Amino acid sequence: MPKYLVIVESPAKATTIKKFLGKNYEVVASNGHVRDFPKSQMGIDFEDNFEPKYITIRGKGELLAKLRKEVKKADKVYLATDPDREGEAISWHLSKSLKLEDKQYSRISFNEITKTAVKASIKQARKIDMDMVDSQQARRMIDRMVGYSISPLLWTKVKRGLSAGRVQSVALRLICDREEEINAFIPEEYWTLDAVLKVDKERKPLIAKFYGEKGKKTSIQNEEQLKRIVKEVEKATFVISEVKKGERTKKAPLPFTTSTLQQEASKSLNFATQKTMRIAQQLYEGVAIKGHGTVGLISYLRTDSTRVSEEADQAAREFIENTYGTEFLAEKVAEKNSKNKIQDAHEAIRPTYIELTPTIVKEDLSRDQFRLYQLIWRRFVASRMQNAKYETTSVKIDAGEYRFTSAASKLVFDGFMSVYTTEEDKNEKTTMLKSLSKESKLTLTDLEKGQHFTQPPAHFTEASLVKTLEELGIGRPSTYAPTISTIIARRYIAKENKNLYVTEIGEIVNNIMKESFSSIVDFHFTANLEALLDCVEDGTVPWKTVVSNFYPDLEEAVQKAQEELEKVEIQDEVTDVICEECGKNMVIKYGPHGKFLACPGFPECRNTKTYLEKIGVSCPKCGKDIVIRKTKKGRRYFGCEGNPDCDFMTWQKPSKEACPSCGGVLLEKGAKLVCMDETCGFVTSTKGKKED
Repeated sequence: MPKYLVIVESPAKATTIKKFLGKNYEVVASNGHVRDFPKSQMGIDFEDNFEPKYITIRGKGELLAKLRKEVKKADKVYLATDPDREGEAISWHLSKSLKLEDKQYSRISFNEITKTAVKASIKQARKIDMDMVDSQQARRMIDRMVGYSISPLLWTKVKRGLSAGRVQSVALRLICDREEEINAFIPEEYWTLDAVLKVDKERKPLIAKFYGEKGKKTSIQNEEQLKRIVKEVEKATFVISEVKKGERTKKAPLPFTTSTLQQEASKSLNFATQKTMRIAQQLYEGVAIKGHGTVGLISYLRTDSTRVSEEADQAAREFIENTYGTEFLAEKVAEKNSKNKIQDAHEAIRPTYIELTPTIVKEDLSRDQFRLYQLIWRRFVASRMQNAKYETTSVKIDAGEYRFTSAASKLVFDGFMSVYTTEEDKNEKTTMLKSLSKESKLTLTDLEKGQHFTQPPAHFTEASLVKTLEELGIGRPSTYAPTISTIIARRYIAKENKNLYVTEIGEIVNNIMKESFSSIVDFHFTANLEALLDCVEDGTVPWKTVVSNFYPDLEEAVQKAQEELEKVEIQDEVTDVICEECGKNMVIKYGPHGKFLACPGFPECRNTKTYLEKIGVSCPKCGKDIVIRKTKKGRRYFGCEGNPDCDFMTWQKPSKEACPSCGGVLLEKGAKLVCMDETCGFVTSTKGKKED
């Protein structure tokens, strides 16, 4: 009997596939990539038409020797790495490292690790898709060029250990731009006015919100305006001018893509993107389930398609009909048109066996595996179900020249929501306005007034950053998680309570990138490069054309930056703080977490201290100096030198000037000075001219 060898990436995947194939098949793992560029050099031969120089990854020699022995025993080799560019490239590198040119070998791929899919892939064995490989090579080379050209520049101009990357630099810029927006934001005052009305003999009052003048929406901008409106409304008779009943539907969700899974897992499970991908990988590769053996529970996890195979769609429909009833079954299912072709050959992320409900597999999964599987399973089932339906009532109420409105809704058919609800759905309140008509008698019992201030744009979270990167066409499903992990690991950004904040070192790196490598951090340029890589995969653009067109501009920018970019002075500034161990004046040094005080007598004296930089402003609470501090994760803020005895702090820099209106603290926000007390509302430009 012939002997077949199947090579996959991971041992877990090998275990799952092994049980689907007969005794003639041996399944082994390469543990990911076996070849890459050398770490000690760029690894690209610019003289020889940008030819890559690949070497065996350190530590993989022994593994390759074992794989070669297995190859010799086999009559045919199947390369079964993941069904994307990276997987295609791993298969190609394996074919080169194992010298399979003289051997009978084929490439197989499958979107899910099930018996049907694996056996079908062997029947549809093919050659390695060199267009996909070349697209991966082009991406890898461009990323290597950016990293190995710009990172040494950062070492020279700032400090060793920093790095720049094509996608990570754009992600960092997005976060920095948002931080600037937030810091420059000036809150504006507005008021709300709610009328509490008794309706006929109803016990429950009707709450109506101020809309404005009849036919014209008006916002209440200050207390004087509010008092004027209240004075007129208190004397007016409240009359219902319109009662409108209707119906609205909430659409069933699409099944998960990589991006939407990362976003929803972040919102509802509080998972970091890296954690979501790690657990999804485990579910994809296979988990031991009692009575079923090792089972790949979900389809491939790196995709931007919402397409679902006919078999999976039919299985889901039968399950819904049998479990929930025909009325819950959707007639037609919508699909998202993918702008990017890269992963559209894949399906959406879905359970491989719809009958393996979360309840059935719960005992065999870890808590986090169960929670993520349940999210994927419910979302997929919901995508094949009917929309939810609400009855709605909207009421217009006139009071003299002014109008108030009230709206309510009641869920009348839950549809997909019987299986799947998001955090937004759970927070949505549904009420119904009973027996209201134009004849209903209204009596004003109270007017509820509220002062508010407009809020700045929200800080990025991992979920919202992934969404923005996807919308801008930057990166691909496989890059979102490692990109965010890298900029957090480099301490360019800090993560606190889900929010992402830029650190001091992040600001420095971003400013250098914007000043010297504007195209690298340009959103449109980066998105266009992704589109070019898609064209390489389509076979319409040669990969070396993309690489050779990219490098000269990068080389010129690096050369110019080396000559013109000033070194960031971040070290050896002498202070008046005396080292208590040797008596020398301590100096300011710069480490991975920012500035700190160190003794200049190093290495004989190794004394260090936290550096508290004074900004020349006194604390409004206790009179001590305000200093620049950092949170544990590196985010900068301004606090009192007397902390913890004094708790004064602010995220924006306090000005040396006091507020001329209330004597309070003025904060620097972009080109404005704003009173820290929002109720004061004083705003002036930095030139000192007060604004209206």
